[in-house]
Amino acid sequence: MLEPRERRVGGHVPASDPLSPRRAFAGLPRIARPLVRYAPAEPWEQDTATLPAALQRYRRHVRAFAERELAPRALAFDTRPHLPVADRDEDARAVLRAAGRAGLLGDPLPRPLGSADPRLALHSLALTQALKTEELAAVDGGLMLLVCAHSLGATPLILSGELRHLRRVVRAYRACERGEPHIFAFAITEPAAGSDVEEGHGAAAYRPGVVARPDGGGYRLRGRKVFISGGDLADETVVFAALEGEGMASWTAFVVPRTAPGFRVVRTELKMGMRASGAAELELDDVLVPADGVVGAVRGGWALNRATLNLSRLPVAAMAVGFARAATDLALDFACQHRLGRRRLIDFQDVQLELAEMMADTAAARAMVWAAARRTQPLQREASAAKFHCTDVGARVATRAMDLLGNHAVLHRERVEKVFRDVRLTQIFEGTNQINRLAVIEDLQETILARIAAPPRTP
Repeated sequence: MLEPRERRVGGHVPASDPLSPRRAFAGLPRIARPLVRYAPAEPWEQDTATLPAALQRYRRHVRAFAERELAPRALAFDTRPHLPVADRDEDARAVLRAAGRAGLLGDPLPRPLGSADPRLALHSLALTQALKTEELAAVDGGLMLLVCAHSLGATPLILSGELRHLRRVVRAYRACERGEPHIFAFAITEPAAGSDVEEGHGAAAYRPGVVARPDGGGYRLRGRKVFISGGDLADETVVFAALEGEGMASWTAFVVPRTAPGFRVVRTELKMGMRASGAAELELDDVLVPADGVVGAVRGGWALNRATLNLSRLPVAAMAVGFARAATDLALDFACQHRLGRRRLIDFQDVQLELAEMMADTAAARAMVWAAARRTQPLQREASAAKFHCTDVGARVATRAMDLLGNHAVLHRERVEKVFRDVRLTQIFEGTNQINRLAVIEDLQETILARIAAPPRTP
């Protein structure tokens, strides 16, 4: 006899029924059970258990931080008034202080240089940052970006390999751990060029808008950068500028303090999603950067830019996995708690089919990110493919969640519409998904040319 409906999901026998796999596997010979039998567990726990011990601890730590510090603030941050740039955002700085004390603003480097467990250095930076962005995004997209944009800003300084800039990063990380956040931002986008400056063919035809003019032993920077995540709060911004009279091949990275004369935050955008993180427009009016403010080599900015993007696109893909996970969890909760007539939504098999598709898409996207991120040296074709594929998957899963919730989907308190708005941004920043598709082909150019040159294959 079947157990009461409350002890099973509609269309399925209860776990105690002889026809349930759970019950059937328990009757297999002892030698076979380890191969097929497993205890019921949350998918998150099962995925975490596959990670090495240090990564398991890190993933749990980030999740606990997100649930403790971000979840209670998420909806309020999304609906608060748009602040003028002149107003100091104390609420955002409170989040950054908490993140700094939790070690999440200095974790690209191991202790004593940064805040990460030294055992994490045995694993790729892309993987640890992907774990972080997924966990934070699963709770809130805007606050995730508020915390994570800082790591993007610090990456060119670390990749430069220069001791003076490494010291700069270490000092900032230590201040963050003390609860005194010192934030970096990454500025490449210009009013006339977004993804143009993230792909070689477009960059070759682009006339740079931010220009550096030699002045004594340093450079004078003039121009504007736009859509700079965290640029409104950053203490130092890595600004990419072309040398006066030259093209993008002369791009050079400069670190510009917030207090530099001529440097100004013009405004922050009123955005569709990720509203807790400012997208700033920055003005540089003859800003003097001394020689020691050059990051890496003069004319070495293009290499630093592309290397930074290869590292950062996998965490962006992981953001989308976090959004897909959040949308799936919210849809599942809704299906469990709401009824159509006298039946729970979860008891309808068409609802189960939708949820299963969402779960499968999310799991496949995560597997793609983890596989690519485990490489010590990220491959451009894998990082770009993960970025465009996973963000498209995240948007598709969020759309399915909206459909499943019906008229409830537009309610802010349900959070699904917020995930829907947040995930859309991941398809645009870090190179639009169209540019990332082209980056896959760019990385395979030598292979493709070899095939073109090879003799035709005979049938």
